[in-house]
Amino acid sequence: MAVQINIHRTIKPQVSWRFRYQGCLLLCRDILLLAATVKQFIDFIPLFLFFIVYKIDPRVVDLAGHEVSVGGIYSATAVLIISSLVVYGALFVSQRKLEKSQWLTLVACLVFGSLTLAFHSETFLKWKAPVVNWLFALAFIGSHFIGDRLLIKRIMGHALTLPEPVWTRLNIAWIAFFLFCGAANLFVAFTFQSIWVDFKVFGSLGMTVLFLVGQGIYLSRHLHDADPTTPKTED
Repeated sequence: MAVQINIHRTIKPQVSWRFRYQGCLLLCRDILLLAATVKQFIDFIPLFLFFIVYKIDPRVVDLAGHEVSVGGIYSATAVLIISSLVVYGALFVSQRKLEKSQWLTLVACLVFGSLTLAFHSETFLKWKAPVVNWLFALAFIGSHFIGDRLLIKRIMGHALTLPEPVWTRLNIAWIAFFLFCGAANLFVAFTFQSIWVDFKVFGSLGMTVLFLVGQGIYLSRHLHDADPTTPKTED
């Protein structure tokens, strides 16, 4: 009896700890996978630079013998355009390509940023985030009717094996997320003009992080539906 009691006392905590450890690993893996796959976080590098310059009190500085205005919306927009070209240009050189979502983000930045500077109106820049988010939503919607695979499965299917109903729910979740982000950005930009830049950066980042965490939790609950020993096949 002493041996049996000792066995149960030593094994049960190990099983419980191992289960929790594996669950945490699955959750962290899925969150990192989503962040890396969607590649949304790369967009925040130019946005952070845009935010920093925007918050500087407008002033004129001497740069190599030329007077340059720094601070405020228009110099921040110029920094956004330049930094986007640098970031995505570096990605293109290193990867020899850009994802379609990255091309869309870059083109939108160039178009709306250039219009903002050309017409000296921040209204054009306020429409950038809503339009980009809604175009992403449209792409996810279109994958329900065009092609043989949902867009979310094309993005994540190489790394995860999930039942088809789960893929469908994930795709719909991304549609709802992008529609909501676009509407939220539009509402704040034209209703709370004093904080729209803050929301553009930190509000969008917060919504993205919360959504990815929620999606990671959801995926961790459904990974057991697929047999991990079954070899993956290309669709």
